[in-house]
Amino acid sequence: MERPCQFGLTRVGLIPALVLTLGIAGASAQTAPDASKDAKDKPSVSAPAQATPAAPSTPAPTTPPAASEAPTAAPAPATPAPSAAETPAAPTTPAPVQTADPFGEETTLEPKTVVIFKGKANWDNAFDSLMDAFKSLTVLLDKQGIVPNGNPMIVYTSTDDAGFTFQAQVPVPQEPKNLGKSMSIGKSPDGKALKFVHRGSYDNMDNTYEAITNFLDDKKLEAKDTFIEEYMTDPLKTAEDKLVINVYVPMK
Repeated sequence: MERPCQFGLTRVGLIPALVLTLGIAGASAQTAPDASKDAKDKPSVSAPAQATPAAPSTPAPTTPPAASEAPTAAPAPATPAPSAAETPAAPTTPAPVQTADPFGEETTLEPKTVVIFKGKANWDNAFDSLMDAFKSLTVLLDKQGIVPNGNPMIVYTSTDDAGFTFQAQVPVPQEPKNLGKSMSIGKSPDGKALKFVHRGSYDNMDNTYEAITNFLDDKKLEAKDTFIEEYMTDPLKTAEDKLVINVYVPMK
């Protein structure tokens, strides 16, 4: 903000020396006495009237200019915002690492006591046939108050173009009684195997098995004539497209 310039005008009362000098000289000429008679014969030499210098006039003190306004304190300079390069980025929480599902992972299967339902199905109604077998085993165990101690499994014992034979197996902590038709007690497969993971509907299992076959061919691996599916999600309660199934391929 501009401050207005204030000027004090100095007025000095000066008496002109010339006016004062003329006034004093006139007064002296009128009051000077005449020369004495004895001196008439002498030329009178009158001393020239000496001008009295005018008293120097003291100039009136200059009126000091009014006190200027106190300077406005300059605003503190705004702290410049740090540039993007100077501002350290806030630490971000790293996203959890997405681990790929195992595909061809070597593992060893441990034998478990299982209740078995043996069945046969064609490929057109494969999933329904498997679910019917699991339902029969579930009803048996529920009636006897036996809680499974493992995930339900399907063991494919033979296949052809028309269909397949299978065993639906459920691990149990104790042997159930009063087994129904096509049911038995036995042991789950054991030994060295390769583990693969399938996610999604049963109808898309063909793609998984094709990938498994290609994997075995590329690695020149020889497998037994059987496949094991372990249902990691409850097949009777989980939407078919949400299924997670571990596929085990026993090796020779």
